[in-house]
Amino acid sequence: MTPDSSPPLAWQFPHPFVCQWQISPEQIDHYNHVNNVAYVSQLERTAWAHSNALGLSIEQYQDLDRGMAISRHEIDYLAAAVLGDTLACATWIVACDNKLKLARQFHFIRVSDGLTMLKARTEFVCIALSSGKPKRMPKIFSETYFNAMLT
Repeated sequence: MTPDSSPPLAWQFPHPFVCQWQISPEQIDHYNHVNNVAYVSQLERTAWAHSNALGLSIEQYQDLDRGMAISRHEIDYLAAAVLGDTLACATWIVACDNKLKLARQFHFIRVSDGLTMLKARTEFVCIALSSGKPKRMPKIFSETYFNAMLT
C-alpha cells in the first residue's frame, strides 16, 4: 500500500455493488455529523443505483405499473460520519421470493480508514404503482433480482 492509498475495504459479504458518497454540508446536523435522514436517503440511492446497474429503471417500473416499496428498515449506526468524509456504500440482495418480497443488506465504510459506519437491512414488497396494493413481481423483476441474489 502506498502512503496515499486507502486500506482495502472489509465487506461483510463478497461481491458487493458499491457506490461512493461524499458528505456535503446540507447532510450535517446540529451535532456536526451526518443526520440519520441523510443515511436513509443514501440507502435509497444505493438501492436504485444497484437496480439500474442490473438493468431495471424507474421507467420500466412505471411501464409495468410495479414498484418495490420499503416495508421495513433495520439500521445500525456504528460511527458518525462528518463533513468531507467519503463513504463506500455497498448493497447486496439477500432474499428474493420471486413473488412479492425482496431484501437488501447494506454496509457503509469510510474510505479513509476502513471504519464501518453503518449496517442496514431493508425489506421491500412489490406493489402496483397505480394502487399501492401488493402485487406479484413481474417476471423481469423476479428474474433480475433472484439472479443477483447473494448465494
